[in-house]
Amino acid sequence: MLEQPKVGLSPLHCTPLLNMLKFYARFEISDETGDPMTDRDMTLQHYSRITSLQKAAFSKFPDLRLFALANVASVDTRESLQKHFEELNTMPLYPTEEVIWDENVVPTEIYSGENCLALPKLNLQFLTLHDYLLRNFNLFRLESTYEIRQDIEDAVYRLAPWRAEDGSVYFGGWARMAHPITSFAVVEVAKPNIGEKAPSCVRADVTVTLSVRNEIKYEWESLRKHDVCFLITVRPTQGIGTKYDYRKSMVEQASIVYVRGCEVEGMLDASGRVIEEGPEPRPELEGDSRTFRLLLDPNQYRLDLDNASKGNEDVYETFNIVMRRKPKENNFKAVLETIRELMNTEMPNEIPTLDFNDTFLDMEHLRNSFPGYEIRVQTDDPRKLVRPFKVTFENVLRKQQNGGEPMDEDEPRKVILVEPHVQPKRGPYLSNEPKNNQALNQLFEKVAELDVDERHLLRLGHGEEALQTDKDFSRYGRVNYVLAKRLELLERVGRLQKTLEAGEDAGATCELAHHFHVYHVRPRWETFLAKCAQDQTKSIETISKEFPFHEFFDDAPKPLFPGKSYEEDMEVAQSCYRYIDHIFEELEEFRAFELLRSGLDRSKYLLVKEAKIIAMTCTHAALKRSELVQMGFKYDNILMEESAQILEIETFIPLLLQNPQDGRSRLKRWIMIGDHHQLPPVVKNMAFQKYCNMEQSLFTRMVRLGVPYVELDAQGRARPSICNLYRWRYLALGDLGHVTRLPEYRAANAGLRYDFQLINVDDFNGAGETEPSPYFYQTNEVSEQLVTWFHKLHLLYCWSQFVGTKNLLYLRCEFNGREFLCLMSG
Repeated sequence: MLEQPKVGLSPLHCTPLLNMLKFYARFEISDETGDPMTDRDMTLQHYSRITSLQKAAFSKFPDLRLFALANVASVDTRESLQKHFEELNTMPLYPTEEVIWDENVVPTEIYSGENCLALPKLNLQFLTLHDYLLRNFNLFRLESTYEIRQDIEDAVYRLAPWRAEDGSVYFGGWARMAHPITSFAVVEVAKPNIGEKAPSCVRADVTVTLSVRNEIKYEWESLRKHDVCFLITVRPTQGIGTKYDYRKSMVEQASIVYVRGCEVEGMLDASGRVIEEGPEPRPELEGDSRTFRLLLDPNQYRLDLDNASKGNEDVYETFNIVMRRKPKENNFKAVLETIRELMNTEMPNEIPTLDFNDTFLDMEHLRNSFPGYEIRVQTDDPRKLVRPFKVTFENVLRKQQNGGEPMDEDEPRKVILVEPHVQPKRGPYLSNEPKNNQALNQLFEKVAELDVDERHLLRLGHGEEALQTDKDFSRYGRVNYVLAKRLELLERVGRLQKTLEAGEDAGATCELAHHFHVYHVRPRWETFLAKCAQDQTKSIETISKEFPFHEFFDDAPKPLFPGKSYEEDMEVAQSCYRYIDHIFEELEEFRAFELLRSGLDRSKYLLVKEAKIIAMTCTHAALKRSELVQMGFKYDNILMEESAQILEIETFIPLLLQNPQDGRSRLKRWIMIGDHHQLPPVVKNMAFQKYCNMEQSLFTRMVRLGVPYVELDAQGRARPSICNLYRWRYLALGDLGHVTRLPEYRAANAGLRYDFQLINVDDFNGAGETEPSPYFYQTNEVSEQLVTWFHKLHLLYCWSQFVGTKNLLYLRCEFNGREFLCLMSG
């Protein structure tokens, strides 16, 4: 008889798994229907269970007669009901040394997939929104902890802490992301808020001596508000000169004792005050000593003080290393705070008519984009059928006219009404026509082509200072633009006042300009329209004779009125008034900037009231959610690029950057652009990546669930021969016409016979790929080959037919170590 195989389960996983079972056995979901239960339903179910227990105690256990006759409130106290939320809300968001190196909580990178782990899983569906957020909260916290463990061990290894003869710590190395602490002191502990035990705020100052290269010193000085750092205590037992092995744990080798997280509030100036972020350049401080004001975790600070009161060591007197992290990997605290806020807190109407701008190349492209629809054109002149097109979905329009009720037809007709969209002229000047602004990036360039005023564009986050553009789209850059634009418009108003010889000092302020518009400009225009309406003969001379703004448009191209037809001249007159009216519209919007004096207030007003298109990363959205919601930030549409490469919870948070309006979400459209066939989100821990399925993006989950999506089935960035290398990954990937038509795709690359080729590089002196530090792979011979080829091709291309073309030659490296060697060799 065959023996049944035994399933191995670590005893350390039994308790967490049992706790998960108990939690989900009582989860707020109906066992019969699977629907989420309301607070009232959960209360009734709870009372029913307590009453059933009391009945059993009354009939079977006479000694429990007092319990059986008690009311429910005395049996189950408020404290026990709030235990779960108390545990979550008082949980420190920064991991400590107890969690970071506990492999039962955070598995190691080596995971075989054979064992069962006490970890939540992410799949296609979830029980409730609370269950969805809770699973992501726990997984994101543990994955962040794993990444922090790697960063701490790498930084400590590079610093090489040794024990000096006098018992102090001597650092024999240096690290870009970590530095020894000169002094540390807690400077403020605020009183707890009502109903809380932890302090409302804990501030501390840390001083470091930055005797390093200028670029590294600049990185430390560029630490911004809300950046997360870690304070570390090491007590090495190894003497000076001892070599560390990075393959072994640095906890035992360097004796890492304490790890505490903190948030940067700012760098202090010479007077000990926090240097505020703003448009003004930062003051230059003398010497290498820099002091940073930090915000500590109040919950963790209270726990540490409780331990110190019991006779244990005071953690905050022992720190000797401060470590920072890369900004793009350092958003975990903001994401966790946002998820926790959301845990403590209908599809909108369809829009029948949309202006698709330059989405469609021509009418044939539009017809091919909507198979199964009947296309009706609103013009009889085929010459007018040029983009941009305005598209109306007739079935959506009829459904809205019926009050949202479904139509009685068995198969409702799918009809699309198409009409060309003509942008009205905004004045007689050529500069009034839509033009391309060298804007933020390709997206902003497209927006500028669509005639969106650049004052409505705004860029938030760490990338705002790295924009390689001739215009500043950051917060303070836009404020300066608005102030300069205001002065320019007021100057035009002053010139208009002189030409009309009416009013006084109309160009002094926005308020005076408003009065001038209401009492002098608009009455003249209305008088002009009345006289034209009284002219029954529709004479061309009437328009030119009665037009009141001839002198103001003296610098416009001549003649102002061509005199060919009455309709054409009237359109010119109306475009002239649109130009004038637009001046006063902009000044009315800029009026608030005269009342707001500080740059911070102006930037907030710009964000909430003026900016219409705001670019930010998901990281920045999570970082600033509380601030944006508090300011009353509103938006209607979200466009996400590279959605398939973002963690699901990081994709979810930007949807909730505003409070509901009248109990409903203001969000109307959510557009995700991505490619789930390419790289998934980066999850470094294999257990979280495979066992918990954390690498699945929200974009991928939507596709797997069968949500309708639009698939682009043609590429236009590579030669067809190169595209064949990855064409198999897609169902039916074709090529756009320009990749077979344009000369740069058809001509051969100078110096290369083939479109692509593989080159084998043998080991040199028996040394192949090396790993001087974790995940830092290097191969000297391959890097030298790459750099040699790059220089050769660069020299050939300098004399090729594509001289003057920018960004023609790229060198891509798959490993950070190889990139480092190529930079050193180049």
